[in-house]
Order: sequence, then structure tokens, then C-alpha cells
Amino acid sequence: MTRLIKKILLRGELELKTGLHIGAGQEKVQIGGLDNPVIRAVLKNNQPIIPGSSLKGKIRSLLEQAYGQNCIEDIERKNSDHTNCPICNFFGGVLTKGESIASRILFRDAYLTKESKERLERAPTDYPYTEVKYETAIDRIQGKAKDGSLRNTERVPAGAKFNIEIVVNVFENQNENENAQLLKAGIALLNHDYLGGSGSRGYGHVELRIKEVKVYELKTENGKVVWEESKNTKPWDALSPNNHSSSNT
Repeated sequence: MTRLIKKILLRGELELKTGLHIGAGQEKVQIGGLDNPVIRAVLKNNQPIIPGSSLKGKIRSLLEQAYGQNCIEDIERKNSDHTNCPICNFFGGVLTKGESIASRILFRDAYLTKESKERLERAPTDYPYTEVKYETAIDRIQGKAKDGSLRNTERVPAGAKFNIEIVVNVFENQNENENAQLLKAGIALLNHDYLGGSGSRGYGHVELRIKEVKVYELKTENGKVVWEESKNTKPWDALSPNNHSSSNT
């Protein structure tokens, strides 16, 4: 088993350029209720959240598109060998039908920044922290709205910001440069695509910015595990211009 030697902590913000809908799902729709509610954190004043799984899954999907591959389908249908696939080795998954690898990167659930939370609490929103957008399907032959097609979707309004935290586990013999560049490319792809549902209709345009990079090296002293912060943040400082001055070579 390869040994864990570092943890990379990346913190930043995700700003909504357009309304964001990440659905909560529901078994039934009540009369007068929302057709498509957003997911919320019940124990955090019921504020909307961005699940870490949504961010990780979207960035991985975009990277697979950029690399021209579908890792899961390749393994299931073609019995391909993904042992050398940089995406699988970083994000985790099945390398061959008999071998899998754990993810080297994790995304925390994202909550509203303090400023955005307070602004939305004061704003005249349709629901706490959110707006409601009404849409209808168009009958293209008759050129009018289809009967019974009116629906509503709950969204977090444009301008809201979420705190982002990403943790990367670095193991011995792991290609840090490749993984840092992979994550940088994935964030750039996300910023030019969309997050959540209904992206083709204007929802989910976001901008994710990494603002802080911290590197912790694992050391063992007298049988105890000790984490020491390192001043050398390379190659991860490439994700955040704010950290370039604090890195050494």
C-alpha cells in the first residue's frame, strides 16, 4: 500500500452568474407547492447548499468530455484497462474489471458565504434564500404555450456566493503536477459550462475561484502522526494567483 505523505487544502468561492438549481427531489408535488425545489441544509437554517458530489461529478464529467472518453462505459462495455487514466487515478473508480482505486480528491458540501446569507435574508425573495422561475413548453406548430405545461423551478439567485473547500490527498509516487493541472483544467471547464440543472436554458453559470492554498506534510514522530504546514505550495499554487508569492522553489 502506498503511503499518504501530504494533504492539500484548497479554499475559495463559487459565485453564481445566473440562477442555480440543484434539485432535492420529492415523491409528490403538493397543490400550490414547488414543482422543482432546491436541496437545503435543514440544520443550517434551511439554507440552500451545493453538494460536494455535484461539484465533483460535474468537473469529472467535463474532464472526461475533454479527454474524449467515458471511463465507466469503457470498463463495463469494452473491458478496457484504465490503469494509466489520469482522471480515474485522481477522481477514483474502476481501472479494470478486477481493480479499483479510491479517490485522491474530495469536495466538501458548499454553504453560502456569511455576506450572501445575510443579503438573501434581507432580499424580497419568493422563498427563504431563493427565487422561483416559471416556464412553459411551446407548441411549435401552433406557436403558443402547450396546455398544462406551466411549471416552476426554485433557484438560488444570481450574485450569491458559496464557500468552497477541496482536499487533495497526495501519496508516494503520485504525479502532483499532473493532478494539479487536471484540477485547474476542470475548474476552467466548469466556469465555461454550467452546474446543476437546466443549463441549456441559462441556469447554473458559475465562477469558481481558488483563493487559498495550504499544504500539510505528514510526519511520524515517536509513533505519532504529525501534520506540519509547508511553505512550498507548488504545484498547487497555479490554481490561485494569491498564493504565488508565498511559494518557494
